[in-house]
Order: sequence, then C-alpha cells, then structure tokens
Amino acid sequence: MLNLSVLLEDAARETPDRDAVVFGDLRLSYSFIDSVANQVANLLRSRGIGPGDKVALSSPNLPYFPMVYFGALKAGAVVVPLNVLLKPREIAYHLSDSDAKAFFCFEGTPELPLGEMGHAGFEQADACEHYFLLPANPAATESPIEGAELFWAALAGQPGTFEPVTSEATDTAVIIYTSGTTGQPKGAELSHGNLLMNAMVDDTLFAKTLHDTSLVTLPLFHIFGQTCVMNVGFYRRGTLVMQPRFDAKEAVALMVREKVNIFAGVPTMYWGLLTDDTSPEDVATIRENLRVAVSGGAALPMEVLKGIKEKFGADVLEGYGLSETSPVASFNRPDRPTKPGSIGLPVWGVEMKLIDDDWKDVEGEGPGEIAIRGHNIMKGYYKRPEATEGAIRDGWFRTGDVARRDDEGYYYIIDRSKDMIIRGGYNVYPRELEEVLMTHPQVSLAAVVGVSHDSHGEEIKAYVIRTPDATVTEDELVAWGKEQFAGYKYPRIVEFRDELPMTATGKILKRELR
Repeated sequence: MLNLSVLLEDAARETPDRDAVVFGDLRLSYSFIDSVANQVANLLRSRGIGPGDKVALSSPNLPYFPMVYFGALKAGAVVVPLNVLLKPREIAYHLSDSDAKAFFCFEGTPELPLGEMGHAGFEQADACEHYFLLPANPAATESPIEGAELFWAALAGQPGTFEPVTSEATDTAVIIYTSGTTGQPKGAELSHGNLLMNAMVDDTLFAKTLHDTSLVTLPLFHIFGQTCVMNVGFYRRGTLVMQPRFDAKEAVALMVREKVNIFAGVPTMYWGLLTDDTSPEDVATIRENLRVAVSGGAALPMEVLKGIKEKFGADVLEGYGLSETSPVASFNRPDRPTKPGSIGLPVWGVEMKLIDDDWKDVEGEGPGEIAIRGHNIMKGYYKRPEATEGAIRDGWFRTGDVARRDDEGYYYIIDRSKDMIIRGGYNVYPRELEEVLMTHPQVSLAAVVGVSHDSHGEEIKAYVIRTPDATVTEDELVAWGKEQFAGYKYPRIVEFRDELPMTATGKILKRELR
C-alpha cells in the first residue's frame, strides 16, 4: 500500500525547511511545496475528482510542476503530463484520449502562449470539465483568458493538510504519452510501484551527499526528467534548481551560483556546455562541485564525452530506457567498469535480452531487438489492448531498438527497428507527421525520415510528392507544418520528388531515403 507522493511527504517531514525548489530568486521549502500540493489535493476533491480520475498538467520546469503533480497523486488521481510545445489540436487529442477531467496549464509567454493554446485545446475536449491557469505572475488577480480559473484563486481557502489516498502498487500513477509508428500517440500507464521502484533503484546508481543539488533542465513532462531528476531528487531530499528551457550560458551561471553537483541531460545539452565559452573561473567552480553527470535520450558522441571530461572533469555516465520502462532499464553502474558508447548493464530487478522478429531469443553478440522485463515495465497502453498485446509478451517488453551485446553483458545500441527520430532528445515518429502532411491540399504523398545533424543529433526531413499543378514551396510547407505540430516535431527540411523508392508491395524504402 503506497502512493508515489510519499517522495514529497517524507522529505517534508524529515527536512521541512530545506530548499526543495529554487527558481530565479524564489527558494521554496519542502514544507511549502507539500502544503500547496495538499491544497491541490483538497481542490480536486472539492471538484469531485478522486481515485483513478485523470488530471492533465502542462508546465515547463517551474515550481508549479511538483505542486500539481504530487497534489494530484495525493488525491489518488492519475497525472497526465503534456509536452508544453503541443498545439491546440494535439492538446485536445491528449485530453480526450486520456479522459482527463481537469487540466492545469501554465500561462506561458508572449512568444509561447501556452495558456491560450491550452484553453483552445480544452474547449475542444468535451469531457474535460475544469481548466486551471497557472499564472506567470503569481500575484495576478484577474485571469488573462476568459473562462480560465486562476490557480491561486482556486486554492484560496483550501486546507494545507491532506491525508493522501492509499494506493496499491499496481494502481496507475502517471500516463506518459509516447508516439508509435502506427498513428496517434499512445498513453503508457505507469503504476505507483513502477515509478517508486525506478526512483529507488536510480538512487543507487551514483553516490550521494547529505544535501545534493540538481540542475533541472530536462523537461519534467518527460519521463527522464520526471523520474531521474525530480523523483530521485525528492527521494534524496535534495534541492532542485529549475531551468525552464535549456540555455548553456544560463545553465553554467546556475551551476556556479547554486554549486550544482548533479547534472542530467541529453547529448545536445552536453554539446551546448562543451561549446560554451565558459570563463576559467566558472569552469573551476563547476569542476570543484560537479560529481555526477548522466546522459540519456540518444547516444552521446564520443568526442562530446571526452570533451566534457577534459573541460569539467566529470565522467558522463550513459543509461538507457523508454517511457514504457519508467524509464531506466540499464546504466553504466558504479560497481562495474564504465564502457564509453555502451548503455551499460541492466539495473537491479530488470532483465534484458535480444530477440528476433518472432520473439525468439538471439544468443551471443547479436544483433537483435532489445526486450526488457522487470518492475519497471508499464501496465500497458491506455485503452489500447491490441497495442499492449503487441508490445508485451510473458512480461517482456519489446523496445524496437536493435543492439549488440559483448561478452560481459554490456549492451550497445546500433539501430532502431522502428522509424523513430530522436531530435534534441525528443522522440518524433514519422507516421503521425506523414498523415498530417498529406492533409495539405497540394501534397500527394509524404515520407518523413531523420537525417544527421551536428547539434540536434537528427533533423526531420520530409520527402514530398506534390499534387499535379501544385505550387507550394519548401518554405511554405515548412511554415504550414510549424502551425500543425509542436516545435520539436515539424519538418525543417522538405525535398520534392517525382517518385519515392518503393518495394514491390508499395512500401516506401526509407532506408534509401536516409
């Protein structure tokens, strides 16, 4: 009997006055974050939202995120974190597909008006009953969006204490949306047990001090940042220094000011730190404090790994996981030699193996598709039994990632059997983009692939056959795609073709396009 909110509850009980979250000049204690989370739980209960109900959350790395996240969990609700770059059409889909009853959305900025886009999506999702605006100015007394209820006004009068709903380990805690190669994004159901165990296991993977300070630049709406930074950080009673959007210079300044000793990021972030013209004084301060550097989301180039070691004196440890695995499945563990370029060994309680297309074991070095079994495997895809059945068999989850294995059991990713593109650490699946591109009146056929890119790892390229007499240009189609998709998803490159390479059965040969 447990509830993932114990991570916050326990820290607030043991270290009530310690800074839980630092954002700009704000320093918020564990007792404060816990008290607001209790108010959120009371608010939800007062609106008839309780165990099993879905609560969506769209917020960058701000104090709002843990307040709402843990508040919803305390009420027994299921948290549905949404990527802050989604457009209204995509938001409406996620709210409807998840059966969300309430939606907490950050107001955003003039450049990225999250609140307006979120409210537009909310109005298209008939089953979602409550919209709470997380204001950019906490002192605001009037909502800038008609019909949107201000967060702090809604919390007024709600008690700061709450007895968390007792949950079974198998109860769903979070639904993380992950795209698939066949159509719309799917919600991976992660249980309280999945997420708590993954945080506890991750805690063993690198040394800790009496008071760790982590830079939170990985987006918390993504499972990597959520588990490996926020949940592990709270489990350790550490301090989380929030950076809403990664900027290398700002990250360096925060690491220096707050004496950050733990940094987790994707390869593009390490590339940014490496290429930043950091002053010798700041380099020296970071070298003195930084103890742990963790990379995931995509393979870290060897030159970047070596460069970070030379510049900041830190060994970057690589791991591997997916939304469906809570996420960590393997890691270069501290009790074994680190092998650069490897995703390491399975973590405690997790098994990994290589399989072929028919689920049969692949012996020796491989290659084969990685399959994973353990306490970290999702319950399934929400409301998609067929997709779940296709992904999980006898407890084994097939990842779609092809790897080889050395004689000591270390795994090395060599390819992806799925067509997924990883752009700047974000997963992008071509099928969704292709289907929308082909709704353009001047597009006859589209195929989307990832192409190599120096800073983003991969860039998104669309090969397009236009309709007869079409006049649409590359710039026009890129601009149109920008309106349809989240900022990390739309194709930046368009190449027009008269025909696309295909098999005899009509399947586009994306391998040739790449």
